[in-house]
Amino acid sequence: MDIISQLQQQVNTIATLAFNTFGTLQRDTPPVRLSPNYPEPPANSSEDAVNIEEQPKIMSATLVKAAKQFDVLVAALPLSEGGEEAQLKRISELQAENEAVGQVLQRQLEAAGEFYRLSPP
Repeated sequence: MDIISQLQQQVNTIATLAFNTFGTLQRDTPPVRLSPNYPEPPANSSEDAVNIEEQPKIMSATLVKAAKQFDVLVAALPLSEGGEEAQLKRISELQAENEAVGQVLQRQLEAAGEFYRLSPP
């Protein structure tokens, strides 16, 4: 698998981990009393409390590990040849090529439209 595909896969992994981490925290966090006007929230059982304390640490560590793996992949990207000036020149060349191909395509489209207008059904 090429480096760009690996980066895309790692971004998806990070997004999934973040989604699951936030969802788990939202689901499992014990209720908190928002105001003295509200009754005291029910207490959780002791075995749930242990899991609630450890699970965010584990999930956070997994998320950090995935982010570090992303950094490793980014560091493995090849350096650009010629620097910024060469990149800008190449971008200009590609834009000019794109414009030329677009003009050819537009002429072909117009010719096809003219052909269909002139030919009987």
